[in-house]
Amino acid sequence: MAKSRSSFGRRRFLGGIASIGAGLAMPVVAQTPDAGLEQFETSAFTNQRRNISSFQNRDWSEYFSTLRYGAILVDTQSRALHFWSEDETIYRLYPTSVPVSEELTRRGRTEVVRKVEGPSWAPTPSMKRRNPEWPDYVPPGPDNPLGTHALYLSWRYYRIHGTHDTRKIGRKSSNGCIGLYNEHIRELFGYAKIGTQVLLI
Repeated sequence: MAKSRSSFGRRRFLGGIASIGAGLAMPVVAQTPDAGLEQFETSAFTNQRRNISSFQNRDWSEYFSTLRYGAILVDTQSRALHFWSEDETIYRLYPTSVPVSEELTRRGRTEVVRKVEGPSWAPTPSMKRRNPEWPDYVPPGPDNPLGTHALYLSWRYYRIHGTHDTRKIGRKSSNGCIGLYNEHIRELFGYAKIGTQVLLI
């Protein structure tokens, strides 16, 4: 019984902290779960609106003056991340999780300042005040809310990272960070460099 309660508590904790903020990127349509997005029209959901325009390709030159070190555009409205390589040979589009509220959403220009494979996690002071039961530190591994890889931004506490809880992708579910499927952050991690420019809109 004690083991069962411990397992339940662990799952509950992971479900809560996963909200901090996943080869080739597969089509977003196929990989985006229900996730709070307006779903694609199917015979079972004939009255729901289509979600095609949100996941269209974008032209990097509308947002960046150069592709030096590559560029990442995060669209918090469509919940999508766009990546362009410096030499323009690589373009990727990934579904993301985004901040749960406007208050926690930061927009503007920043850049990748650090790359960590197997990141550890600690709650920010404000998270700890809101959730005093959360641990002070979670080591790398399957219980870590940052997933397998993290790109640290020049803004303190802000990251683009993976998640082990794939239910978060496509939702307003983070405390400020941008989350990707682990397989997607692994690929983006390989493409991004220290100095890759990042724009959140």
